[in-house]
Amino acid sequence: MIEILGAYLLNFDPGFNILRYLTFRTLGGTITALTLSILLGPIFINFLKNIQFSQVIRKEGPQSHQKKSGTPTMGGLIIIASVIISTLIWADLSNAYVWTLIIVTILFSIVGLIDDYLKISNKNSKGLSGKMKLLLQTGFALITLIIYLYYSTDSQLYFILPFNKNFIFDISIPLFLLISTFVIVGSSNAVNLTDGLDGLAILPTVLIMGGLGLVAYAMGNIIIADYLYIPHLPQAGELIVVAGSFIGAGIGFLWYNTYPAQVFMGDVGSLTLGAILGTFSVVLRQEVIFAFMAGVFIMETLSVIIQVLSYRLFKKRIFLMAPIHHHFELKGWEEPKVIVRFWIITFLLVLFALATLKIR
Repeated sequence: MIEILGAYLLNFDPGFNILRYLTFRTLGGTITALTLSILLGPIFINFLKNIQFSQVIRKEGPQSHQKKSGTPTMGGLIIIASVIISTLIWADLSNAYVWTLIIVTILFSIVGLIDDYLKISNKNSKGLSGKMKLLLQTGFALITLIIYLYYSTDSQLYFILPFNKNFIFDISIPLFLLISTFVIVGSSNAVNLTDGLDGLAILPTVLIMGGLGLVAYAMGNIIIADYLYIPHLPQAGELIVVAGSFIGAGIGFLWYNTYPAQVFMGDVGSLTLGAILGTFSVVLRQEVIFAFMAGVFIMETLSVIIQVLSYRLFKKRIFLMAPIHHHFELKGWEEPKVIVRFWIITFLLVLFALATLKIR
């Protein structure tokens, strides 16, 4: 919207061209989303309290978490609303990549809403069955990818590996759909598993989005792309505006989600944020770099898989409790210590992933 306004006002004064600059619109999107999420926070929290949409705590979870019962959930809607509104205002709405991210945001928020609603209405922590959730996620991921392929101007599909500029391999559409669906659905569930402590998931998603936003800007700029020996995607630069909106909304939400949390993001938040990150990496063809950045999310997911397999095969548990953040809690770590250390690890992983762009 602002980009269109800038193009129109340019007819009257060349100074209005600033409204079209990526840097200016990214800053504007970040500030707008941050302001919206902070302003919407108290309104939405009070609304959730009034309608008694409160978190249902697993009885088998750490006993220290039982005191969190009654905390409002579905706060992820604050993030989603802030991101979408800010993106619609500041991003170039003729860009297919932007709409791809808006579409995946809407579709996965539907899955999260259904899941949260079932948990609250049934007063248990089950929600959607695992099979139904996976079916919906897979279907919505495929819908998003098909729309992306139809409207995208980038006809070439490829898979990029780090550390060597020649490790770029052409792939077919079926293989692209298979890899991309796995990344989107896997990322969605990984963030969902990580969202078990106050603020644990939100800041890593913000840090990773910051890293992906920088990659998008680099790939959209032909000079930087050539310098780093990475593919040049002309439309990719616009995604830094979406990244800015995501970062602003996430930081604003953290104001209310930090320990002790006034509101939880719920599945509507975690499932959606994970899907957005996964889709962002797919659009950029940077799935491997994203995996480096998302090391904490992968660690959380693997801890659950290892725990389940170990118990089913050997009737023994590897961890005191899975996901692994609960293991550290039961080892005696205070909740804020677990949270901040996972944040630090994510920050280091994002820096490492960005460094691989130069080490080629």
